[in-house]
Amino acid sequence: MREYLRHQTPDIAFLGEEEGHEKLPEGACWILDPIDGTINYVHGLPLCAVSLSLVTDARACVSVISLPFLGTQYTALRGHGSFVGGQRLAVSTTTKLHDALVSIDQSTFADDTGYKNRIRMRLTERLTSEVQRVRVLGTSAIDLAWTAHGRLDACVLLGNKPWDTSAGVLIAQEAGARVLDQDGADHSTHSWATIAVTPALEYQVMDIVRATLQDSATTTP
Repeated sequence: MREYLRHQTPDIAFLGEEEGHEKLPEGACWILDPIDGTINYVHGLPLCAVSLSLVTDARACVSVISLPFLGTQYTALRGHGSFVGGQRLAVSTTTKLHDALVSIDQSTFADDTGYKNRIRMRLTERLTSEVQRVRVLGTSAIDLAWTAHGRLDACVLLGNKPWDTSAGVLIAQEAGARVLDQDGADHSTHSWATIAVTPALEYQVMDIVRATLQDSATTTP
């Protein structure tokens, strides 16, 4: 895919999870995650995705998320909506937190593993007592795409690697989701977390996230 894009768009930079620039370059850039949900893929689970976006001025303007083992492809063009199989996407209409299906991202092995994983455990515990069910799908791209599709009412991802989130953020936004940082600010490439939620549940979900982070800050050395 990288070679194809280099041939078709030689003036556009490329950032991939496995290779490419070490950080998001200035100007236009393709961002690719060839397998989002690698652990699922290794174990033969069909929940994995190919995630591609075109980013300009640190914002995705074109996105594609392909779920090859489920035969599904999500697309979005900034200002023109997001789609799956020709159907325009719209987030769920859930208004009550106890009716909500919420996903949270999997545990991490990054430098701040201990801190973020403790937050995940506390957040999962808090959400479990407030929402209908909590899911861990193991792929950020699907978390965001399915929030856009209305299959999830929210997803809480305590990370913001561009290859994991940039395509899904645009797809969710174009379907009407609020996509936020951990403090409730609008999501950007500089955000610490990636939280997508149907608008009616924004304040309820963010109250839980903020309370969990505050508790973690006071109990973590």
